[in-house]
Amino acid sequence: MEYTKLGNTDIEVSKLCMGCMSFGDPASNMHAWTLNPEETEKIIKKSLDLGINFFDTANCYSAGTSEEYLGRALKNNIARDKVVIATKVYFNEGHLSKEAIPREVEGSLKRLGTDYIDLLIIHRFDYTTPIEETMEALDKVVKSGKVRAIGASAMYGYQFLKMQYVAEKNNWTKFVSMQNHYNLLYREDERELIPICDDMNISRTSYSPLAGGRLSRPTWSADTLRSKTDKAAANKYDSTKDMDMEIVKRVDELAKKKNVSMTQIALAWQLAKGVASPIIGVTKEKYLDDAVGTFHVKLSKEDMDYLEELYVPHKVVGAL
Repeated sequence: MEYTKLGNTDIEVSKLCMGCMSFGDPASNMHAWTLNPEETEKIIKKSLDLGINFFDTANCYSAGTSEEYLGRALKNNIARDKVVIATKVYFNEGHLSKEAIPREVEGSLKRLGTDYIDLLIIHRFDYTTPIEETMEALDKVVKSGKVRAIGASAMYGYQFLKMQYVAEKNNWTKFVSMQNHYNLLYREDERELIPICDDMNISRTSYSPLAGGRLSRPTWSADTLRSKTDKAAANKYDSTKDMDMEIVKRVDELAKKKNVSMTQIALAWQLAKGVASPIIGVTKEKYLDDAVGTFHVKLSKEDMDYLEELYVPHKVVGAL
């Protein structure tokens, strides 16, 4: 495993982040494929064995049960100060208001079974709350000691820049990370958001780095419960299936040429593009072994150009 620091902080994270949306009670009606507590702990333990120390969840994942399962599994297997826990706030009553942020932090702390959150991420940009109110509330939870650092997710570049400016102007806590939608099939943030992040030394922790599995297999769909029921992924990708399948074919071709997996090619591309820690969501241990093999894969400039050549502009997904 390789490690890096989050932004300008001393928080050291693995260069693969375990996405915890796959953990939780399916009865919550969020996703039908989520893992129960025992299955969750098995995946968490395997992650820890492989050197992954960075775990990303959210207050809204499976109605909070993702946080509960994650917190329980970590407590059973490792000391709290050896892992970095990220969770999110926004998809809740009040979004990012001064009332909502401290309330949701308290709820997350209770479900996670911890007294601090390493990285609190705002899940979306809040069009209903003044930026000053949000940034001051975030600063307060950091200064209280309940949150170590803050990050943002899925927004336009100008919105992120405005929030950072307000924080700087008022001497409030600034963001150190950006969790944005980014993969070989969706690269719209290369226009503005990614250059802004790189210029400000903001660590990028991309979500959906494998495009919901579409970059990890030679076929668009799979005979799995997730592939059959994941409406969010279908809405993200299916409208551009025909042109994007040509990119998938190139990933498959390059993987065969290098005798590695498609997952490793897609993740190696992420790392080569400066992503600090792509967020991977897995439900089977073998997928973790596959992902960790990424660090042995090196892509040349010719490889990168070949993978990127066929990309065409897409509709914006996420920053809405």
